[in-house]
Amino acid sequence: MSNSPDDLRYTKTQEWVRQCDAQVEVGITDFAQHQLSDITFLELPEVGGKFGAGDEAGIVESIKAASDVYAPVAGVITEVNVSLVAAPETINSDPYGQGWLFKMKPDNMDEVGRLMDVEQYEVSLPEKH
Repeated sequence: MSNSPDDLRYTKTQEWVRQCDAQVEVGITDFAQHQLSDITFLELPEVGGKFGAGDEAGIVESIKAASDVYAPVAGVITEVNVSLVAAPETINSDPYGQGWLFKMKPDNMDEVGRLMDVEQYEVSLPEKH
């Protein structure tokens, strides 16, 4: 049974995307936060920063590793979740809610629809042991 919300889109690099009117909210998946384990630090993009799809937009660090966070679509950063700077562990406890990383205005909202849906995403995950 999956705990990946079915109203989101997903990337192969473990970002999730929630469409909110003319912008999207972006975070890392539950699978990604589990792999990283205890998240201790993050580097968020600057508001106004422009990214292409797949560009490195931030970094999430844990006691085990550091992982790049990629822009899921091309666009401009409109907001970052500054509360995570003081409490990065929120990503571990609520990756699909309060643990969102940034919001962006896509250059082309159609790009969001080309990302994986929950079924495609679940199939792409390594087997759980």
